Amino acid sequence: MIPLRVAKRFSSYGRTCDIKDPKIPQFLIGTDNGFLPRQEPLVKLPERFGELEELLKNMPKIKNDGNPGLLATEGLLVPASEKVPIYNVSDISDSATLTALFRDLTFWASAYLLEPCDFNFKRTKAYGLGRDKLPKNIAIPLVEVSKKIGAAPFMEYAQSYALYNWKRKDLSKGLDFNNLALIRAFENSPHEAGFILVHVAMVAHSGKLVGSVLNVFEAVRTESRAEFDKALDGLLAVMQEINQVMETMWNRSSSAAYNSFRAYIMGTKNQPMFPRGVIYEGYSEEPQFFRGESGANDTIIPTCDNLLQLTGQMPNNPLTEILMDFRKYRPVAHNQWLSFVDTQARNLKVAEFAEADANSAVKYLSAIDQVREFRDRHWRFTKEYILKYSDHPVATGGSPIITWLPNQLGTVLETMVKVAQIIKKDHLNPEM
Repeated sequence: MIPLRVAKRFSSYGRTCDIKDPKIPQFLIGTDNGFLPRQEPLVKLPERFGELEELLKNMPKIKNDGNPGLLATEGLLVPASEKVPIYNVSDISDSATLTALFRDLTFWASAYLLEPCDFNFKRTKAYGLGRDKLPKNIAIPLVEVSKKIGAAPFMEYAQSYALYNWKRKDLSKGLDFNNLALIRAFENSPHEAGFILVHVAMVAHSGKLVGSVLNVFEAVRTESRAEFDKALDGLLAVMQEINQVMETMWNRSSSAAYNSFRAYIMGTKNQPMFPRGVIYEGYSEEPQFFRGESGANDTIIPTCDNLLQLTGQMPNNPLTEILMDFRKYRPVAHNQWLSFVDTQARNLKVAEFAEADANSAVKYLSAIDQVREFRDRHWRFTKEYILKYSDHPVATGGSPIITWLPNQLGTVLETMVKVAQIIKKDHLNPEM
């Protein structure tokens, strides 16, 4: 469990951050940085990793100089990968370097395993089979770095693809979308940048979400109705901001272009491209299976689910089991935070406190409606970006596309109906 004093103390980018120890993880929960790293992502690897830096610079389909990169032509990545040595990372303890290495090694690993799938999809609209062996020069350092930061040795949303993969164009300005650029990419197109950086711009508001959650708990603990309503107003406001940024995805990244880079964020678990998993050479001869990168690994909605006590309303079925399994693919502190929020909300009975007062119940219902709006938009993205252009039945994270999101959305709608009925019965018609 994370003590409240810890969550309130952390902030980001060296402005008020009192964490100087470089061994402290990059991902900590704070009222300033929220779910983003406590320091801005390391853009370039140390000189000792020059071969990997050069490979990643040349890897995207479109290099920064506008020329085609390794992934633009089938068959170039493997021979280029063979020129990178097996790095010894045993002496590295600096968390910024470790997280940057994790990001870069997972980009390399995903490109290596999934390159055949991308070219197969372009030819046939089916992914075919990926490579089922990860060579030693990728596998050995990736596994060791993953152990050091407490992650699975595969690309994830926070510490790889999105939340540790941005830089500010102008250091004097904030984390607005227009001031963000990618560090690593597979395609390096405006559409891939838009897809990733909208997520970063959304999470840039999460510090206020963390503060609202803590304020809700404090208000319930002290039984302050006025402070509770104020905290719910704060929660509603930040979720409206996040949903507004999410809505910009339609214009930032074309749905028709999504499949030009989607193959590379697929996982190896529950995917037909990897029926026998992947052997990590030099690590284990047992096949490994990992979920792919997915926006479902973000911590915003799970935080709201736990705070508003929606998690306990989810149906007991395999789809909900997948939802819980996704939570393994997050930074350690994110999982600790989610456990903390879930435990506190249940112990304090946040939903019960909200439903005991008419004004609070309406505010609580409004907050749930923001979760509904988020999930509804996510489902509309799925239909427009994925189902319209592909028959592949499994999402990047390994969940069934058609049924998984409606499973959660249905629970939100049912809870909203229940709360609305409570408001109507107990508050609008007190004589009943």
